[in-house]
Order: sequence, then C-alpha cells, then structure tokens
Amino acid sequence: MTDAPHQPSGLELERRAYRKRQSTRSVFVAVASTIAFAVVVWLTIVNTPGWAAVQQSFFDPATALAALPRVWDGFLLNLQVLGLSVITVAIAATALALLRTLRGPVFFPVRVLAAAYTDFFRGVPLIIVLYLVGFGIPALFNARIPLIVLGTAAITITYSAYVSEVIRAGIEAVHPSQRLAARALGLGYARTLQLVVLPQALRKMTPPLMNDFVSMQKDVGLISILGAVDAVRAAQIETALSYNFTPYVVAGLLFVLLAIPTVRLTDWYTARLREREQMGSIV
Repeated sequence: MTDAPHQPSGLELERRAYRKRQSTRSVFVAVASTIAFAVVVWLTIVNTPGWAAVQQSFFDPATALAALPRVWDGFLLNLQVLGLSVITVAIAATALALLRTLRGPVFFPVRVLAAAYTDFFRGVPLIIVLYLVGFGIPALFNARIPLIVLGTAAITITYSAYVSEVIRAGIEAVHPSQRLAARALGLGYARTLQLVVLPQALRKMTPPLMNDFVSMQKDVGLISILGAVDAVRAAQIETALSYNFTPYVVAGLLFVLLAIPTVRLTDWYTARLREREQMGSIV
C-alpha cells in the first residue's frame, strides 16, 4: 500500500500565490526604478551642454587604449607593494596586538608603548608617513633605498596600527572562559592563543580585516608621491603628453577591478557569518 502524495493545504496554496505575486511585483518595481534612475541620469548628466567636453576629456577610448600599457606597467608596481605590505602588516599588526593583550603589571611599559604607537600612527595621515619615510630614511642613512621598500615600509607603519586594533578586538571578544578552560587542560599561554583564542577570534575579525585590505589596495596608489612610476604617476605622465584626463580614469578602473572581488567576498562572508550566528533564532 503506497502513501498518497502530499497535497498542500489551501492556506499553503494561498501563501505560495501571495509570495509569487510579491516576487512579480518586486521585479516590476525594480525595473521601473532602474528606468527612472536612468532617465534622471540622462537628463541631469548626459543630456547637458558640457557632457561632450567631459566625455572627450575623461572618457576618450583612443586615449585610454594608448595609455593602458604604461598605466598597467605602473599598476604592477602597486601590486608588488600591496603583496609585500600584506605580509609585513600581518606580522607587525599581530605582534602589536599580542603585546597589547599581555597581562600582568610587568608588561605595563610594553602595553603603553604599543598603545602609543597605534594611537599615533592612526592619527597621522598616510601621505605624511610616506613623506617622512620616503625622504627621511634615505637622508638618515645617506643611501639610496628602492622605492618599493620605502613604500612598503610606510604602508606597514600606518596599516599595522589599524589592523592591530582589529586583531586585538577579535582576541578580546573571545570569552575569558575559553582561556580558563584551556589553561585548566594544561595549555600554556602560547598554545592557548594558537589553539583556542586565535581560531575563534579569526571568525570575528575577518570582515573588518578584509575592509582594511580594500582600503590598503587604494592607498598603495599614494606611493607615486615618492617618485615611483606606479599607475597614478603613469597616468599623470600620459595626461601631460595627451592633455587628456582619461589615463586617470584608466588607473582608477584598474584599482576598482582589483577591489571588487575582495568587496564581494567580504559581503559574502559577512552574510554567511550573520546567517550562522542567527540560525538558532529562525522559527
């Protein structure tokens, strides 16, 4: 004897119909709002007397294609600085965060120095740090230092202060009972951090860390003030040659294309983490 196929109740059928109507309505509203937005953009920006001049000065395809090779070569330098900075910032920020979380009165001077470092370099603009590092360190040692090294050092000094606070907040967000339980099992301070605290803290601090990474991707473009021919400086050279600002747009688009995957990954991970934390509240 086979069971009869399940038939949804009348109430369930009404709910399904309602959800279908709402989905259809949402699609129409989205299409209508998109069309309205496009019309507003057309009337206020595109359909204006100065749009042709702006388009020629900032969005000229021929100038963009001509400037792309040099801007791309400079962009590769930005990627090198970014790759090195990710490693150095991770090491320096983790060390600062661990120093700030040391317990006991004997470590008070260390905690004060670490806190002073983070407070100071979170307050100083990156461009000033670039000037101090880029022109001060070579003068101090009376030697020529590669610009990629100076740029990486300046990025590391500034962003290690920001990232260390994110890591410290993640470490302190772990409930103290986790530490006590680990110590009760015989784990030392280092093993407790490695096996218990940091794995739990990593889930909490990953979204803000990824946001800092996106910000770092943009700020590596500031190394052009040191004289490095990166994407921004290459765009400046091309602009001086063509009397057209399109190369700046090309450089900006390269940075945007670099940031989009990280931004989308951040949104996906944040939504996944929120769904995981709120799973118990779903009825």
